[in-house]
Amino acid sequence: MTVAPRAGGWVIALSFLVAFLLGGIPWPGGLERFRPDWAALVLIYWSMALPHRVGIGTGWLVGLLLDVGRGALLGQHALAFASVAYLTSQTYRRIRAAPLWQQTFSILVLLLVKQILVFWISGVIGYPPKDWWYLAPALGGMACWPLLFVILRDVRRYFEVS
Repeated sequence: MTVAPRAGGWVIALSFLVAFLLGGIPWPGGLERFRPDWAALVLIYWSMALPHRVGIGTGWLVGLLLDVGRGALLGQHALAFASVAYLTSQTYRRIRAAPLWQQTFSILVLLLVKQILVFWISGVIGYPPKDWWYLAPALGGMACWPLLFVILRDVRRYFEVS
């Protein structure tokens, strides 16, 4: 019995790189508050699609990279991303079985968990957000999820990432 090597690790890494780059692009005016956390969305997708490859460790690493890139408290996003990866790994069968329009509500909950964890840590260290607009990126992520899901699914199938 031969086991085929895992293919497409570079595709996963490249998708996270693109997510980091998209996170740095400013949005126009009032939409800036709703800019989704692309790295969190990509993490959720890969945690659902390939839970045996992308999980808590990947979430922790992506979060640390985001902490360094944003100049945030080291470990702040890492804890939130690892928590989201854990929750996704525990519920991915239910989320994947749902139609895409229903998945968006599960994604909203996961993104709210991430935002609330980062919100809480910011408050603990003395920098609480000033208003509730801090949760708006979760709504933006929910709105972008269907398109991102279709794009990443097609990329995964085209490059046969397993």
